Amino acid sequence: SDNHDLWIDPDDPQRMILGNDGGARISLNGGRTWSSEDNQPTSQIYRVAVDQRVPYWIYGAQQDKTTIAIPSAFPGPGIGERDWHPVGGGECGWVAPDPRDPDVVYAGGYGGEITRYDHRTRQAREIAAWPQQIDGQAVRDLRYRWNWNAPILVSRHEPHVLYHAAQVLLRSPDGGETWEEISPDLTRNDRGKQGYSGGPIGHEITGVEVFDTIFALAESPHDRATIWAGSDDGLVHLTRDGGKTWRNVTPKGLPEWIQINALEVSPHDPASAYLAATLFKLEDRRPYLYKTNDYGKTWTKIAGGIPAGAFTRVVREDPARRGLLYAGTESGLYVSLDDGASWQPFQLNLPVVPITDLVVAGNDLVVATQGRAFWVLDDLTPLRRWQPETARRPVVLLRPQPATRGGGAGLDALDALDADGARHARLGQNPPAGLVIYFWLVDEPKPADVVTLEILAGGKVVRGFSNRQPEAKAAKAAKAANAANSDIGPEEDEDAGGAVLSPKAGLNRFVWDLRMEEPKLITARLVFDDYPPVGVKVAPGAYTVRLRVGTQTFEEQTRVLPNPRVSVPAADLERQQQLLAALHARLAETHELVRRSRDLEARVRDQAERAAQLGNAGASRERAQELTAKLDRVAEQLWNPELQADEDSLVYTPKLDFQFAALAGVLATADARPTAAEERRFADLDGQLTALRGALREIWDQDLAAFNRALAAAGAPPLLAEPWR
Repeated sequence: SDNHDLWIDPDDPQRMILGNDGGARISLNGGRTWSSEDNQPTSQIYRVAVDQRVPYWIYGAQQDKTTIAIPSAFPGPGIGERDWHPVGGGECGWVAPDPRDPDVVYAGGYGGEITRYDHRTRQAREIAAWPQQIDGQAVRDLRYRWNWNAPILVSRHEPHVLYHAAQVLLRSPDGGETWEEISPDLTRNDRGKQGYSGGPIGHEITGVEVFDTIFALAESPHDRATIWAGSDDGLVHLTRDGGKTWRNVTPKGLPEWIQINALEVSPHDPASAYLAATLFKLEDRRPYLYKTNDYGKTWTKIAGGIPAGAFTRVVREDPARRGLLYAGTESGLYVSLDDGASWQPFQLNLPVVPITDLVVAGNDLVVATQGRAFWVLDDLTPLRRWQPETARRPVVLLRPQPATRGGGAGLDALDALDADGARHARLGQNPPAGLVIYFWLVDEPKPADVVTLEILAGGKVVRGFSNRQPEAKAAKAAKAANAANSDIGPEEDEDAGGAVLSPKAGLNRFVWDLRMEEPKLITARLVFDDYPPVGVKVAPGAYTVRLRVGTQTFEEQTRVLPNPRVSVPAADLERQQQLLAALHARLAETHELVRRSRDLEARVRDQAERAAQLGNAGASRERAQELTAKLDRVAEQLWNPELQADEDSLVYTPKLDFQFAALAGVLATADARPTAAEERRFADLDGQLTALRGALREIWDQDLAAFNRALAAAGAPPLLAEPWR
């Protein structure tokens, strides 16, 4: 990589940092050895694009390295190097995935290079409009002046149509096989700036130092004939007839040699557009943002609120809310809720870093940076739903965006269990898997205030969360610590698969993982090896989010959408949910039966000892031994207490509870209707549980009565056990 900076610690010259186009290398021994530059996400990205897949993929070109195609989400603990690949082109160009076929990607490079990459063949075919050798050539001698960051667009209206911008706009009607010019020179064409670059000792001409070029390009989402073009020497042009005629619509008062860095056509109004421009190369670092509502006849400057040193590179309008704007500047991200009348920083946890490009992908904002690679802001609901009066109301529940089921019915939860300790600096984070819920509290709840969040389907609660859960957990832990029967481990947290509600003043975010309550267990989930019982993933459909704050109740409707990559009838997913819920109910019942039998066993022993203290223990002790032996025989078929850690099942025989968990794990591997074998296996296990349940009831009805008669004969009070239910 090209090296640009060297820092030497003035207090310890052995410590050095070398900055280059690929990131940074660190030495702790005066430069004798250096760290890898790939151990941190420091790529410099020029532009960003996304495709139509679910989850969508993100594309861009990184300085002095390759182009990138990387998924926005990936099964497992995070998004790593194995999950991305280059897509042709070079370090500097635009990248444009084919909207019909995401395996096909167009990418640019130096001197008008453009490739058509097909991921199926791994080939990147050159399809330049004019293959020209650029090394050592004066710019004025080139047929086409392509900026090294030359725009490339695939038409959203005609997917075969491809645009590539030089000083003129070129269009291909057939994916790069043939090209035609559809504009005159749309730049100032200053011949004095088109000579040899470099000097005075020698020239350096690589195709980078090319001026008087089209630098920004935008096709209208409303019609295919309207195209906006902006040049790196300060001009804006518009065609509304597919390139037959062009009109100069440069804003009045715009500095003469400013670079039009980005153009954005409003997704809400065909006559409205925005531009971001920069003049930092002439040492003017002020922000330049403009908008028009009349196809460029008049423009309004809209940079108020962005500081003078934060020169602007990009502006985008949210497709779901008119007037919601995002701006990328040299020193971070800004947002406007009033169509540019005012701006405020929108940094959150995003590093203070140059923002080179932005794109809204569904409900997300995808950010390209110069030095910190790609970032994604998951779920724009708060901005899209926010109103001026929101902050003045005591409580507001924002209507959630629909959530999409992803992965199998159980795989994403298993991945989450394996993620502990796996995340590190080289892994990109996955988005939250579930329904993202936002609510606003003007005041922080007092310690005694109860705040609950419930998910309902058909009027019934399928999952609930509360800020009082930590107290419940503490009570359970204390109860477990004082339990008389030490061979039953403490119950796990009721919400082991999710988060505890921790409301605070201001905006709160909570993610429901689309799962129902977990089965109540008397052992840790890890004893079930590859089948840890997690809450059942709910089927697609309508759901209600209910927020309770004290005596106030708020509700909003939302939906869970099916996985778009899987074609499964809704009835099949509903049956899968029903059977999984039944399996979890049976698993919970096996552990409840064990708990009740162990509790009864301990009380029987205790009562027999009391009878012994009265001096007549013979009959009661004999009955106690018979009763506890029967309880043991049943409990031993329900669970194996020797399973205490992962893979203990390889040594000790699993029992009925493990079989329920294992069948649930198999059933949840994919979004699909249960097979006939799975249905039969459930019926078989259910029959075993029914028999064991009946055996325990017989003990309750007959053996406990016999034991109480023996106690009465010994003059001891009867054992008042909880009735069978």
